[in-house]
Amino acid sequence: MARAFALLFAAITMLVGAGQAQAQGLFQGFFEDSRDIMGGGPGFFRPGMPSGSSPIPRTTVNFAGNFAPGTIFIDTAERRLYLVLPNGRAIRYGIGVGRDGFRWSGTHRITAKKEWPSWTPPSQMLRRRPDLPRHMAGGIDNPLGARAMYLGSTLYRIHGSNEPETIGQAVSSGCFRMTNEDVTDLYSRVSIGTPVIVRN
Repeated sequence: MARAFALLFAAITMLVGAGQAQAQGLFQGFFEDSRDIMGGGPGFFRPGMPSGSSPIPRTTVNFAGNFAPGTIFIDTAERRLYLVLPNGRAIRYGIGVGRDGFRWSGTHRITAKKEWPSWTPPSQMLRRRPDLPRHMAGGIDNPLGARAMYLGSTLYRIHGSNEPETIGQAVSSGCFRMTNEDVTDLYSRVSIGTPVIVRN
């Protein structure tokens, strides 16, 4: 009798373990797939995630580019954003960029700035991810983070993130992501009309 109970207990334990593994696999797949969402990573849509600090510290550096002070220059290969300062200097920020097939180059201007922006996934993204919400209010769980700067008439933005581990990575659908701390700093230094030059 005791042996029968032991076998039954072992069978139940195995079933529960398999169920947990299957559930974990499903959730892991969901969060990995969520990297498509403006670069959302494993912590995307997890409530109360802190913004964290960037693994690539913001710093002021010498800058040899021939751009007017106030210009934003983005080097996607280097995964860095530069805000050009006078006298051959720039503030350098670490960024996340588009993954393979989603990187781009060109020249635009900042046409809008929003604090804690809401997000409506574009139709192209909804075709790839029909499970996404059709609209998300601004807030810490929003993939656009604390600030967003909109680039011309494109769907692309420079925006915040609550996933600092993705800074320096190529995971987004073409937007440039920064930590909430860094994007708030950049947001305070630029205005609508600021030129943005992207080199792939």
